[in-house]
Amino acid sequence: MNIIDEKTLANANSWLSEDFDQQTRDEVANLLENNINEVIESFYRNLEFGTGGLRGIMGVGTNRMNKYTVGMATQGLANYLIKSFPNQQIKVAIAFDSRNNSSYFAQISAEVLSANNITVYLFDKLRPTPELSFTVRHLKCQSGIVITASHNPKEYNGYKVYWNDGGQLVPPHDDNVIAEVAKISSPKKVNFEKNSQLIHVIGTDIDQVYLQKVQELSLNPQINRQFSDLKIVYTPIHGAGIMCVPQALERFGFKNIHLVAEQAVPDGNFSTVKSPNPEEREALSMAISKAQEVGADVVLASDPDADRVGVAIKDFDGNYILLNGNQTASVMFYYVLNQWNSNRKLTGKEFIVKTIVTSDLLKDIAESFGVESFDVLTGFKYIAEKIKELEGKKQFIIGGEESYGYLVGDFVRDKDAVISCCMIAETAAWAKSQGKTMYDILLEMYVKHGLYVEDLVSVTKKGKSGAEEIAQMMVDYRTSPPKTINGSNVIEIRDYKTSQKIFLPQGNSEPINLPTSDVLQFYTEDGTKVTVRPSGTEPKIKFYFGIKGELKDKNSFSEANMIMKKRIESIIKDMKIG
Repeated sequence: MNIIDEKTLANANSWLSEDFDQQTRDEVANLLENNINEVIESFYRNLEFGTGGLRGIMGVGTNRMNKYTVGMATQGLANYLIKSFPNQQIKVAIAFDSRNNSSYFAQISAEVLSANNITVYLFDKLRPTPELSFTVRHLKCQSGIVITASHNPKEYNGYKVYWNDGGQLVPPHDDNVIAEVAKISSPKKVNFEKNSQLIHVIGTDIDQVYLQKVQELSLNPQINRQFSDLKIVYTPIHGAGIMCVPQALERFGFKNIHLVAEQAVPDGNFSTVKSPNPEEREALSMAISKAQEVGADVVLASDPDADRVGVAIKDFDGNYILLNGNQTASVMFYYVLNQWNSNRKLTGKEFIVKTIVTSDLLKDIAESFGVESFDVLTGFKYIAEKIKELEGKKQFIIGGEESYGYLVGDFVRDKDAVISCCMIAETAAWAKSQGKTMYDILLEMYVKHGLYVEDLVSVTKKGKSGAEEIAQMMVDYRTSPPKTINGSNVIEIRDYKTSQKIFLPQGNSEPINLPTSDVLQFYTEDGTKVTVRPSGTEPKIKFYFGIKGELKDKNSFSEANMIMKKRIESIIKDMKIG
């Protein structure tokens, strides 16, 4: 059994005071008597309000998502909003997903904001995260909140904050909000006395405006009508996508949509899957079974807050394969840019955005159409920041990241599975109009631009000891970086924490013009790129691998891809990851 330290014990005992409701006090007392290990995990630190907000396991304690940690975060946000927008009637929109306690935490947030004389627009039911981003802009709010833990396991929930541009917090607002939240040292500093007159319930009226904007993104409504019988299987994996994705697909002209009925019901326990993560084949297993049954052209799956989408398509043998995030992005980017080019909409002022861990194939595709591309740090908020930075100067077309998040158009400022599902379906219809499939389009790009193969290994390190171990791993990589990777010399190190590119063996360097972040990248002579990054939302350290080869023709793909994957396996083994 672990021994509890004095600070942790003091934190736990403080939750036995009358500042907390009776149920909370009873739960803490029970833990102190029966489960010291859980007391340590729940109270050894305060749940960190990071640049993306809160995310953690639900339960009592300073390191858990509960009424009090959510209330304290909201009070800190309220204080910053009041400082930032003096003499204004501040407005905040709030949405939530299907997770357990999401609607409850949304209500607590609304009550605290209203108690601070802030007008609140609270959605009546679960809604996609991107619709919240849209609503912030549409209702001219100063801020927005979404209660979600995205694709995390059912034990988790989270709290994401948006600024008045509809994007998640970026500098300086992220650090400033963090500082204000840190000042709320106890629930006694939170005003929970709601003002019901300032809380306005919103719903279908916003849906209709948002869905109309989504519909206007269609680049080929005529082809969509021609292939309206395209067979689409869709699952929201028990999440918020059910509120908008089927309607959006129908507005695009698609009529042959097969829902996975068992997963179309919102369920915070995600009872039909091990994890509600569309990156994992298991989460799409029921959808793929449905696709095999109906002979679907494409399978679409959104995560619980409907900002990310997983895709399955048929290969040449008729088997359903999952596209990874880079592959889906590549096909979407190619389709959208191709149509802009065909419709003579490209003027030389357009741009795309991707993150530093996303495939460089996207950059190659953009360059082939004469479209500028920008790399930003991991996190869609940085894509939104770039859109805002260039607003009025250049035209944003599309952005994406390897973690299954994409955006077309700029009326939303976060990744959007509703828009993405529609664009992927439209891409499939467009391919079909040429007698092709999305698989054909993907392989044709590899033949033209090179066979890009990427992989991701996430190493989970839970709890206090895990967080310390991840921090030490980053220290070790900085103090003793690898000299070779899989037999190829490391020739460049990019350290985003020190904002330096270091060129080896010369030892000279140049600055990286991006915000600082705890990320390392290693480049080798043979073109391998390895990125090491602790997750900002999960107890994981992530290793991203990228390599490039040649593909002579589409029929050679399986063999060439297998060779490339074995090369990545060798890299992973050489770096002793796992």
